[in-house]
Amino acid sequence: MAPRRDGLATRARLLDAACDVFAEKGYRGARLADICRRAGANIAAVNYHFGDKASLYVEAWKYAFRKDLEEGPLVSELLPPRERFAHLIRHLLLNFVKKSRHGQFTRLYFQELANPTGLIQDALQQLLEPRRRFLLNLLSELTSLPMDDEGLLFSELSVINQCRAVFTVRREDLEYLLGRPFSDELIDRLADHIIRFSLGGLKAVALCPHWEDQSPSRPS
Repeated sequence: MAPRRDGLATRARLLDAACDVFAEKGYRGARLADICRRAGANIAAVNYHFGDKASLYVEAWKYAFRKDLEEGPLVSELLPPRERFAHLIRHLLLNFVKKSRHGQFTRLYFQELANPTGLIQDALQQLLEPRRRFLLNLLSELTSLPMDDEGLLFSELSVINQCRAVFTVRREDLEYLLGRPFSDELIDRLADHIIRFSLGGLKAVALCPHWEDQSPSRPS
């Protein structure tokens, strides 16, 4: 059992080191020697656990995602769809703020945006798919539209990118655009706005005559 535990510990150290080095230098600038030095391991360990640099990069992405972003919102299925939607938006927004430019996954993400490798698209889609299906199912409940409806898919992009603004726009630029200092209170008000704005947009997309025109109560 001891060698197995040692092997798992070495693998975890390599992944942690790979996340940091790839985030700092990008895929092309990162060297396996740098990763091994930081992990206290050797090239043979990389070959044993991952096979090559490209496979290590993909596994580092998966590792960083699960560590930084995999935890989902605690949303009770017993709540009405509008209440679940409000919980989800608050979770997404606060998670983007919390991880903005600090978490390993965030730094890897920006490196990949700046210098695409083409290595992680399939893995990233696989990681994101359960979260995406959760949101699409919720939007479908809110609009009575099928999950493959084009209007629903456009709505998904609109909702996600409203929250992602705090993730992709620099803090100082957000303060300039909003005209006030960045604070928890400001994020709270922004979440309220995104919820109301999105529900209004979904109502227009759905064209549901029975839609109740009321703001959702804020989750405790």
